[in-house]
Amino acid sequence: MDRPLLLLDSASLYFRAYFGVPESVTAPDGTPVNAIRGFTDMVARLIGMHRPSRLVACLDLDWRPAFRVAAIPSYKAHRVAEEHGAAPDVEVVPDTLAPQLPVILEVLAAAGIATGGAAGYEADDVIGTLVAAEHRDPVVVVSGDRDLFQVVRGEPTPVRVSYVARGLSKAEDIGPAELAVRCGLPASSTGAGYADFATLRGDPSDGLPGVPGVGEKTAATLIGRFGSVEGLLAALDDPAAAMAPGVRAKLAAARDYLAVAAPVVRVATDAPVRLDRADVVPAAPADPDALAELQRVWGLGSSVDRLLAALPVAGHGPP
Repeated sequence: MDRPLLLLDSASLYFRAYFGVPESVTAPDGTPVNAIRGFTDMVARLIGMHRPSRLVACLDLDWRPAFRVAAIPSYKAHRVAEEHGAAPDVEVVPDTLAPQLPVILEVLAAAGIATGGAAGYEADDVIGTLVAAEHRDPVVVVSGDRDLFQVVRGEPTPVRVSYVARGLSKAEDIGPAELAVRCGLPASSTGAGYADFATLRGDPSDGLPGVPGVGEKTAATLIGRFGSVEGLLAALDDPAAAMAPGVRAKLAAARDYLAVAAPVVRVATDAPVRLDRADVVPAAPADPDALAELQRVWGLGSSVDRLLAALPVAGHGPP
């Protein structure tokens, strides 16, 4: 089997690391390093599990992009830090997590693991763009965010999502068939159809209202019948379209939302992604002295050891 390109939804993983590892895990000076150690352990485990030929840790350079807020002002509005008032670019992040994030980036850089970001875009968009451009290797996307189900595909190169909402040990492998079963969508519509399904269903965690009165089952039925949100809007203008009156009324009431939701819900596939280094998994750290110093200063101990052990396995082991 060809080795995959492994794309990490970094924020999804380090938030899970932070909440999954106790704050009692600290550096020698008492500073919490639970997110750093948990994230580093995750990366080491993922390399061992998937044996990727290439790896990119994808970053949010803008967690609440202006183009999405302009279309739907409620987008992630509930996550804005209250102490910053109306500032739309300041996310609520636990006080003891924020100082750990630069160290996570330093560990990745010293290890030689590529990071990727795009100014004005989220990590989801970075992943969507890298997936759209990939025509060589299969792709595995690791995330606890179901929004990324929309990048799942069977061809030209397969893309699967390792869905880690319940942790790495309970990761769900989501491909086209699994997604069709999970959401009740026709296999031919996934994962592009998932974005339209999600548009109808909505997502309170992202501040997306969806269509009131339309749940997952109805959303799946509508996408299966009309193919897309665009197809639904066209059907609304066609009195002969086969649509129950109650559903038609609900969709008509949400027409304004449906007309602007697509660029908010769908991941971008043309973001100006920049990688800080080549995406090939290194057989050895890029800067072993810097990595050793990070390990010493922050008390990262066995977490860095496990990452060091994983790198040559990915770099030189048999496929």
